[in-house]
Amino acid sequence: MRLSARRIRELPRLTDLLSPISGSRFAFSFDAVEPAGRIIRMNTRIISALIALVAIALIASITSAQTPAPQPSAPPTTVTSPVVSAPATTTASPNEAEMMKQMMELAKLNENHKLLADLAGSWSTSVKMMEPGKEPSVSKGSVTLKSIMNGRYVIGDHTGSMKMPGADGKMKDFAFKGMSIDGYDNVKQKFTSSWMDNMGTGIMTMEGTYDPATKTFTYTGEMEMMPGMKTPVRAVVKITDKNHHTFEWYENRGGQEMNTLEINYTRKK
Repeated sequence: MRLSARRIRELPRLTDLLSPISGSRFAFSFDAVEPAGRIIRMNTRIISALIALVAIALIASITSAQTPAPQPSAPPTTVTSPVVSAPATTTASPNEAEMMKQMMELAKLNENHKLLADLAGSWSTSVKMMEPGKEPSVSKGSVTLKSIMNGRYVIGDHTGSMKMPGADGKMKDFAFKGMSIDGYDNVKQKFTSSWMDNMGTGIMTMEGTYDPATKTFTYTGEMEMMPGMKTPVRAVVKITDKNHHTFEWYENRGGQEMNTLEINYTRKK
């Protein structure tokens, strides 16, 4: 509904009519609101406090539920046991004195060390190298074997000359040098042999046995001429007499063992 112009003009008069009572009524309203606000604020504090108390009670109940109930202590017993101290050593491992005694026994020389020491001296060698489909290559050399550390080991100095292909592929004279260390390990109860020479940078190790019936040492091991290319090898040393013995070298090539080296030793006079 649209207001008429007359009614619009009458609006101020209505405002005037309201003005005498507006002051008292609005004053009463504000006076009434102030205590109500205080009550609301008090109620808010009380509700907040109640919420806090409920939260504390809830946390306490959860904690008590997770904590195991205390177990009653066991009643005292009248049976007592004597205090026993732990032993210094167990029966599974020997004590220090026993270990020292065993080590001293293992450090003693025996007939196996004497077998190697009997090979000490200067030797002339005749070397034959063999390759499938080729004529054997024959050369001469010399070896000096020396017993060291009161007969515990025998160290060998090997020299020789052989034909080897050069950088151009042609065969040339090559001065060969090698070193060996042989011994008998009382712990492993095996003969041991190490070898190094000027044709590589590695040290080859082998382990072996001795057959007194045939007077033969037999060693086995591996050689690795190229990375990852390991070849099983076997060495056989046969004692002919105190002035002669032979050395045979076998390589496993493609599952087949081949004799590729033979050396005859003759003691120098």
